Amino acid sequence: MSCRTLKLGIPAGSLQDATGLLFSRAGYNIKFASRSYFPTIDDTEIECMLIRAQEMARYVENGILDAGITGYDWILETGADVHEVCELIFSKVSRRPVRWVLCVPEDSPVQSAADLQGKRIATEVVGLTTRFLAARGVTAHVEFSWGATEVKPPKLADAIVEVTETGSSLRANNLRIVEELLQSTTRMIANHDSWSDEWVRGKIENIALMLQSCLAAEGKVGLMMNVLESSLQSVLSILPALQKPTVSHLSDPEWVALNTIVDESIVRAIIPRLKQAGARGIVEYPISKIID
Repeated sequence: MSCRTLKLGIPAGSLQDATGLLFSRAGYNIKFASRSYFPTIDDTEIECMLIRAQEMARYVENGILDAGITGYDWILETGADVHEVCELIFSKVSRRPVRWVLCVPEDSPVQSAADLQGKRIATEVVGLTTRFLAARGVTAHVEFSWGATEVKPPKLADAIVEVTETGSSLRANNLRIVEELLQSTTRMIANHDSWSDEWVRGKIENIALMLQSCLAAEGKVGLMMNVLESSLQSVLSILPALQKPTVSHLSDPEWVALNTIVDESIVRAIIPRLKQAGARGIVEYPISKIID
């Protein structure tokens, strides 16, 4: 057994529970203690540390952590020089990317970023916002917001740049989106020196593989069935064209076994059609991981 340890950053806050659940599905049992920043994990070669996603990239860049999980937005905001291992499309609410958007009150005359010349903008991503405005030739007073950003217009700010997944909070505060700055997803990142180390890189790649395999399996199920050889083409024509089912011969030469993976959302529609086409003994089963 190796005596080396991978220093892995787990995002604290809104992504913490979602990250812990994803690791659990991947086979890593992480336990969070209420007053500890060092979660335990059932792998003696991994040492976890809870770090805010906003700070993760710079701690990875500085080598305090070998690897970590954070948003693409915070990599750009901090300007950290890190190696991007993979994209992990998950978040606290949905599997959609989060959006950083420029918003103003519903009754504001502002229609574009150009209308904010000399105005006040509150946001947590000062760097992203300043660069976005500069690219459009706009100079504004961009102020860091310590929270509750949605309630600041119009008295404390003329506009805000805020993150949203569903837009419900913006609508609840009578805000409308003027422009989108960025779409961001979660990324696994590594320190450049750590990535060049064969043992560390191998450990990181193994974790990334297992996490990605769980995300790839989301919304998928397996279907297996027995089909008469004479009905095989009819059954195959019903299944999604991009799938490549496994077909195996049975002891009875007139029958074959078919095994495939499909989107769970279409199962209720295709199982009756499969039966009508001649499939028998149809079994649906859950899929926890898919590795290409």
